[in-house]
Amino acid sequence: MNPYTREVPPMAEEKLDFAQFLEAVDAENVAFIQDLHSYLMDNGCKISVEAKKSGMFASYKHSKSKKSIVNLLFRKKGLLVRIYGEHADKYLDFLDTLPEGMVASISGAAVCKRLVQNTCSPKCTGYDVTIGGARFQKCRYGGFEFLVTDEYNPYIKSFVEHEVGERSAG
Repeated sequence: MNPYTREVPPMAEEKLDFAQFLEAVDAENVAFIQDLHSYLMDNGCKISVEAKKSGMFASYKHSKSKKSIVNLLFRKKGLLVRIYGEHADKYLDFLDTLPEGMVASISGAAVCKRLVQNTCSPKCTGYDVTIGGARFQKCRYGGFEFLVTDEYNPYIKSFVEHEVGERSAG
């Protein structure tokens, strides 16, 4: 080792908060994201915010199950909401009301290798749901990932409400 250089320890990541996340959100989506955040916090969820290569990332964990329920993340196409619908099979009637574009997002998501080929981690469980007569066996990490838009926002909020309700009941 060269005595004239020294390794500098990596800087500790600073703790980010929701206000910093909100600064990255497009003006037309701020009110919706604030509303969703308030709903999740009022229902006992905990938030963590990080800076990722693709942009800010917020994750909400349900207090009762201690598992992630919603992620907010940025991609090239915009702000996305990933919903971990562990109990989606209990609100299939609601899923049947999703707009065509949201169903197309589900359809385009990766297949759950655990459900279809039994090749993923035994701890990983995807979603096996029927929407509009079509069966979807999708990976939990992208199966319910939707672009935040004026059209989708009411459905996203309702989807989150259904999942929070099921987790709180069980």
